[in-house]
Amino acid sequence: MSKPSVGILGYGLYIPQPRMTAKDISLATDGVWAEKAVIEKLGIKKKPIPGPDDGTQEMGYLAAKDALERTGLDPKEIDVIICIGEEWKEYPLTTSALYIQDKIGAINAWGIDVANRCCTTCAAIKIAKDMLIADEEIDTILITGGYRNGDFIDYTDSGVSMMFNLGAGGGALILKKGIDYNLVLGTHIMADGTLARDAGVEIGGTINPFTPDNIEEGYKSLRIFNGQHMKERLGEVSIKNWYHCIDESLRKSGNLTRKDIGYLAILHFKRSQHDLMIAELGLEQNQTVYLEDYGHLGQIDQILSLALGLEQGLIKNGTLVTMIAAGIGYVWASTCIRWGIKN
Repeated sequence: MSKPSVGILGYGLYIPQPRMTAKDISLATDGVWAEKAVIEKLGIKKKPIPGPDDGTQEMGYLAAKDALERTGLDPKEIDVIICIGEEWKEYPLTTSALYIQDKIGAINAWGIDVANRCCTTCAAIKIAKDMLIADEEIDTILITGGYRNGDFIDYTDSGVSMMFNLGAGGGALILKKGIDYNLVLGTHIMADGTLARDAGVEIGGTINPFTPDNIEEGYKSLRIFNGQHMKERLGEVSIKNWYHCIDESLRKSGNLTRKDIGYLAILHFKRSQHDLMIAELGLEQNQTVYLEDYGHLGQIDQILSLALGLEQGLIKNGTLVTMIAAGIGYVWASTCIRWGIKN
């Protein structure tokens, strides 16, 4: 018996209005990073930052609302909400998926929060597809969430310059069983737990709790804990694992190869690494969008890149979209989607 198809009914976005420019970042580093270096090396011209009402859960709701408006879907048809929002949110220990369920009126849905750092969207797509195939009573799943981990960055700490790009935003995808367009194909995910505690928010957990003396520092303590190990280990495995994920997601999508990639929905990282990966995959610059006007919105990057690719006409009927991600922990992922209807 053949498995039912799973497709993307539509997407939604929420991008806050405030912006932090390359000049602002330079000033925040006390001039250690020049504006030109922020633009040319880090690849950031500007990035969205949260306004006063842009909580993580609220941005997930606003992205979901946008997806519902774009698709015309009745929220009562949603069976499950998978929230990909970050752990940094309005109220700790509240369930973001259920906040969003109430706000959009998805009264027939149950919800769950998942967290895989910047790989959460790819992981959630795999989870959602597998659920839709395995459970005959689930037909429609909303994936949505918000991100604002940039709040924790201390720009005077050059050790985290790789994270100066962290911004804010929300994204959503609606996956539906039995539709024959925007088909979700293969996903491959790899993890390396030896890097699990090489980076994170250092202050405010049970090991290093808040005290009256460290509260201000704690809210700017997203740091590299073990820089030497992280650098050496990533040098050994990161690129290799990433290409393996890409190749395996293509294989799982019907024995496809890199030549079949039509559009790469790639997360934001420094410009030189971006250009190298595009070249290594045999792609042209017009087969992706470099997020230099957005920075890195964590797991929202893939949804944002998909939206920009569609808006700019880079994704057409039949285009094979390959989403790639990597997250501290460390996790690498790739997901393939056949956009439109294959001729």
